[in-house]
Amino acid sequence: MKRPIILGIVGDSAAGKTTLTSGIVNILGADRVTHICADDYHKYDRKERARLGITPLHPDCNYLDVLELHMERLHYGQPILKPVYDHSDGTLKPPEYVMPKQFVIVEGLLGFATPTLRQFYDVKVYLDPPEDLRRIWKIKRDTTKRGYTVEQVLAELERRENDSRQFIRPQRQYADIVVRFYPPNGIPPEQAGSNLNVQLILRPTIPHPDLTYLLEEGNGNSGIRLELGRDEGRPVDFLSIDGNVSDEQAARLEEAIWAHMPDLRPVEKEHVGEYLDRTEVRHSHPLALTQLLITYHLLRKYDSLDRLPFAPPVAALKRLQYIQETTNSP
Repeated sequence: MKRPIILGIVGDSAAGKTTLTSGIVNILGADRVTHICADDYHKYDRKERARLGITPLHPDCNYLDVLELHMERLHYGQPILKPVYDHSDGTLKPPEYVMPKQFVIVEGLLGFATPTLRQFYDVKVYLDPPEDLRRIWKIKRDTTKRGYTVEQVLAELERRENDSRQFIRPQRQYADIVVRFYPPNGIPPEQAGSNLNVQLILRPTIPHPDLTYLLEEGNGNSGIRLELGRDEGRPVDFLSIDGNVSDEQAARLEEAIWAHMPDLRPVEKEHVGEYLDRTEVRHSHPLALTQLLITYHLLRKYDSLDRLPFAPPVAALKRLQYIQETTNSP
């Protein structure tokens, strides 16, 4: 049997991880996907964190060593007994038995925090919205779903800023794809709604679909553009999709994504590109195309899995090394 394909989605609190994940799950089918939240590995509940003066963004507030062991088991298609953190009330719940399916999506705050964690992902995605937009998303989410007041959310954002800068944002450098939703010029973030643009930074750490037709067109007024550039000193492709992109342009990009692998093209695309704005469900072409592009990479990896080596069993190697060092055995 093929091992599972593992997607990692990392970003700060309220960066859009769950929204992005839900569309990918809908494309692949829930019966084929195991969804794991890395934030379930918090050591302390909400009251304990307040008493200890530690934020959930700090590595010391999370059982990252346990997550490393579980990632190894998931990589080899083995079950785990996963901890559970209830975001609605900030409490720790009994663990649950999880058996990995064809695809495993691990999303959370610190998924790329250690070299051991990073080696088990087939595709790594980092969500990087502008801070003013993320603050708006966090206020909306935490006041409607988690029982906070606006004042409490703002105070918590201020308290977390140092840990965010020190532990969350540095993980951006390890992503294969960096996703940045942002409002069009001249439109305040709170008024952008479904018209948010997206810029995808496509790094050459994984092979991306051929989108050279966008370069050949060279139309700066098009709703979809591909540009060559550098990010953090490395050569990358910048794929930009405007929030007001037409249905025809969006369909053309979708055709280009699947052109070289038509047999893998998913049939069902229900609820792709949907997101919840408080209680209203809306649709975004940039979000839908982002979800489709990431799904393309997962299906491509799964299709070529017979030619991909397993990652080394890190935990087993560490145990063997310890035995050798303590017993002087060869």
